[in-house]
Amino acid sequence: MLQTLRRIVQEVNSTRDLSQVLEIIVRRVKKAIEADVCSIYLFDNDEAKFTLMATDGLNEQLVGQVHMESSAGLVSLVAQRTDPLNLDDAQEHPRFELFTDLNEERFHSFTGIPITHHREVLGVLVAQSESRIRFSHDVVNFLVTIAAQLAGSIINAQATRQTLTLSKQTDSKQSTTFIRQDHRPLTGQPGSPGIAVGSAVSITSSFSLNAVPDRPAENIEDEMIVFRIALESVRQDIKSLSSQLLSDGLPTEDVAIFDAYLLMLDSNTLIDSTMEKIQAGNWAAGALRETISEHIKLFGEMDNPYLQERVKDIRDLGQCIFNQMHGINELPLKKLSKDTIIVAEDISATLLADIEKTNISGIVLKNGSRTSHVAILARAMGIPTVVGVNELPVMQLDGNQLVADGYNGKVYISPPDNIIKEYSRLISQEEELSQELRELSDKPATTIDEVTIPLYANSGLVADITPTKESGAEGIGLYRTEYPFMIRQRFPGEEEQSKIYREVMASLAPRPVVLRTLDIGGDKSLSYFPIEEDNPFLGWRGIRVTLDHPEIFMIQLRAMLIASVGLDNLNILFPMVSKVSEVEDAINLLERAYQELLAEGYNVEMPKVGVMVEVPSVVFQMRRIASMVDFISIGTNDLIQYLMAVDRNNANVADLYESLNPAVLTAIKQVIDQAHQENVPVSVCGEMAGDPLAAILLLGMSIDSLSTSVASLPRIKWMIRNYSFHEAKGLVDKALTMKNAYVIKSMLTSSMEKKGLGGLIRAGR
Repeated sequence: MLQTLRRIVQEVNSTRDLSQVLEIIVRRVKKAIEADVCSIYLFDNDEAKFTLMATDGLNEQLVGQVHMESSAGLVSLVAQRTDPLNLDDAQEHPRFELFTDLNEERFHSFTGIPITHHREVLGVLVAQSESRIRFSHDVVNFLVTIAAQLAGSIINAQATRQTLTLSKQTDSKQSTTFIRQDHRPLTGQPGSPGIAVGSAVSITSSFSLNAVPDRPAENIEDEMIVFRIALESVRQDIKSLSSQLLSDGLPTEDVAIFDAYLLMLDSNTLIDSTMEKIQAGNWAAGALRETISEHIKLFGEMDNPYLQERVKDIRDLGQCIFNQMHGINELPLKKLSKDTIIVAEDISATLLADIEKTNISGIVLKNGSRTSHVAILARAMGIPTVVGVNELPVMQLDGNQLVADGYNGKVYISPPDNIIKEYSRLISQEEELSQELRELSDKPATTIDEVTIPLYANSGLVADITPTKESGAEGIGLYRTEYPFMIRQRFPGEEEQSKIYREVMASLAPRPVVLRTLDIGGDKSLSYFPIEEDNPFLGWRGIRVTLDHPEIFMIQLRAMLIASVGLDNLNILFPMVSKVSEVEDAINLLERAYQELLAEGYNVEMPKVGVMVEVPSVVFQMRRIASMVDFISIGTNDLIQYLMAVDRNNANVADLYESLNPAVLTAIKQVIDQAHQENVPVSVCGEMAGDPLAAILLLGMSIDSLSTSVASLPRIKWMIRNYSFHEAKGLVDKALTMKNAYVIKSMLTSSMEKKGLGGLIRAGR
């Protein structure tokens, strides 16, 4: 049965056409279980009916024409039960309905299996036989397995069929236009916020590195020269792109991918491996393909999601080198204009960086996620982007009118005029709102009843300082010190680190700067200090690593203290703390570094010390930990992930990652209340600090400060200036009595809309 199941799944996954998928299933399943009939009924939410969509054994002429009400018949009973139904004589059951035109009157035994996807019943898989004998447990279990395995394939194929119909329009260009039957959009993931309305330009690489064959090198020396010239050309191009983006004002943090590319280009494993393959007789392109394939295989087999994401970077880099070898230009630049929306299966970050921002209005990608470098770069460039649109017919969309909604991950294809008009109106409103928010930079985040909440910026690189100061931030609430570690090929020394920290603190003095100590592990790794674990997010990371390596930790602590001499604005934050002894050990090492530097003649002062609340165990030790430190900073990203036991990068459980879940809100309030009993201030530096809905509740919980991205800061300030602390506290009291995140979000959304602040959480004003 297992081999049969694998063959069916493989055959189904090779097609995207819904009819073919269903026909394959009924035909193969009927044969596998030796039934007389196998059929599939799919549920139509709009009509609230089940429709026969495929059958092998009944009258195939009635496929698509037989409908069953959701409250009648055995098929609907299976769906209501969401449980298999196995009968020896279906016609004796009170819910049985006979469709004589189907020719099913001679069939008695019946088993129905619900087909479900994320708790939603998509349809029912039915097997029937003439005998009055129930199907065996083995058969039922096989059908359950089939239904579970194929639910995803069915929903993908169903989306394709329901989404698009192709109509040929005869004009001078003989263009192909896709028209959405009901004007509902394709769905992906929000990659970069904003709205784009424009004409699609489909991008593809016609000369893929993957398709390069092996070929004997006619002259090994010449092939080695070809490879080295291409390597150097790509290196220079990347340096040029990086410099251009920096000069355009993009933060260094967002351009850091190109530093990673340069490190890869200089990697001995890439260069030496390719050279060895050339010397073994393969031509340069074939040798490069082999090397890149080996790297992709190595990274793809790793469990770490961050390292798996780097597979795309390696592939992109290999393609860039190959393109240089053959003078290939991947992008039809002549087709780009200010109303262009790029449509592709995927594009490289280098290609995106090479495009003038004013030449495109949006990006829509079939692949990718919010964590991909393309999405990160698009956000930095302010280009509305939708990623992960699985059913995107890339090459058929060229020239079609599109609307890309980067807030909700929606893409409208050839929408009617009313949809275009509405989104164009929202774009105009967004431009007006952005201008208004920029005018708040020199105003405090003070509530209507005169409660001021200091707003700080999250940062990670020196180049972020100017945007931070211009945003009106009152300092840096979280400086991620791991970035200088990640872009090097070795641990940076005391002098190197001290220089970086000094520049940051001096630029903002006397405003406070919170330097978080090295936080690696999980999804952040160092190429020269690999951490390989089965479950990295529950493994060796943050303070656990640095306490186990005091030689690394002491260098960083000394560098921070040296950098702060004469400035008096240093705050040190310890990440990933899970117990009291870790705080004690970290403070002891800091005290040791302080005493050492005093003995060496440095005029250092002991800084304020804080702990990040990311691990749930700290919530229940908060009072004791707060008594040991000067401030608390809540890292909501990890705290929510651990509280809810959810990997937010996992699509199967991503909807369980709820910042407004009552359990999350209760935990945060407990942290704030317990810390305040020790007179210790609390800040939030995670994504919740930049979410206007969550920030209302944090305000009402008496949070002392918020630290968020520079881009989010004006929106949070606008929200605070339009609420009173009393109002926010009232919303918190209501939220903590509610049973789920959905009703809490609805309440907060309604509150913001009533105040005219809806533009903070959706498209438009």
